[in-house]
Amino acid sequence: MLFWILVAALTAALAVILLYPLLRGAKAADNIRAGEAAVYRDQLRELDRDLDGGLITPEEADYARAEIGRRLIAVSADEPAETPKPARHHRFTEAFVLLVLPVLGLCLYLTTGRPDLPSQPLEARLENPGNDVAVLIAKAERHLAEKPDDGKGWDVLAPIYFRTMRVNDAQLAYRNAIRLLGPSPVRLDGLAETLMAVSDGVVTEEARQVLEQSLTLEPDNPRARFYIALSMEQAGRPNEARQAFEALAKQSPSDAPWLPLVNQHIAMNGGAPAGTNPAAPGADPAAPGARPAAPGNPTQQDVAAAETMSAGNQQQMIRGMVESLDAKLSEDPNNFEGWMRLVRSYAVLNDKDRAAGALKRGLAAFPPPGEQGRQLLTLARELGIATEGATQ
Repeated sequence: MLFWILVAALTAALAVILLYPLLRGAKAADNIRAGEAAVYRDQLRELDRDLDGGLITPEEADYARAEIGRRLIAVSADEPAETPKPARHHRFTEAFVLLVLPVLGLCLYLTTGRPDLPSQPLEARLENPGNDVAVLIAKAERHLAEKPDDGKGWDVLAPIYFRTMRVNDAQLAYRNAIRLLGPSPVRLDGLAETLMAVSDGVVTEEARQVLEQSLTLEPDNPRARFYIALSMEQAGRPNEARQAFEALAKQSPSDAPWLPLVNQHIAMNGGAPAGTNPAAPGADPAAPGARPAAPGNPTQQDVAAAETMSAGNQQQMIRGMVESLDAKLSEDPNNFEGWMRLVRSYAVLNDKDRAAGALKRGLAAFPPPGEQGRQLLTLARELGIATEGATQ
């Protein structure tokens, strides 16, 4: 009931605001004419005083009195003809404001609004948040403000913070969960990923220490092993990184979801992706049963040549492979794994502009509404690549 009272009051206030200039129009015109006539009469009285005081001659007084009288007669003559017009002129507008506008507003609300929906203050929404993530987070924050030593609450809230890109809050939540509940591989990996998100995808020394602690609790933890290998790659140690990625690939099942990404890094660091069946030395690559190399992956000859190169030459060779992959994807853009590899490769080479360009082209082939497009955007955020203009 209170809602409808407020609606009626707001409607009445709006109608008064709109009608005030219209209702005031006739009175304003009368006031203006009356004011002009009063001014002219004052001028006549002042003229008589000046004449009595000898300030002007009788001839000047007669001329001025004739001019003022003419203006006074003109103003007085307009009063009967102009007075009734404003009241008749605005009747339709007044009726429109008073009747049609409120009815239109009511019909629009009944069509698009929910008059049957009961009011639900914040307290009620916190008690029954449903699927509203913002309300769920607010409810958890309110609980933790009252009970800051609830480790389970911090443990639940930390990954939610991370998924909503509140990385600083996620870092604090993971640290509190580890402090209160003790370290676990899941918590330590989450904290490491948060530290990397804060540093724009770089595996910092603190993140590496957290990952190594995770490996002491779970030596076969693929996530921690991947990020440690990535830290070697980012530090410019391609041989160590390749060996770490190859060891992870050998440990992983053939259908592991992270294996394609591991293979990309193996190739970027001069190795042969796991699961390929390279031809034996001297065999014909075109022979039946020989599997072609994936676009942009190094051949066995490339790997052999890379082993004898210096670090600078190896980096130049990797860049050439990335550019070759870029050219192949330009010819055939329907290669999702290729776009994932290209974006990450440019990011590893610290070429953010080309990484952003590759992301935009990849999203043109695999739009964001699809699962593959969302994976490309997720990868870009992990690597610290701007995604604002990539979807346009």
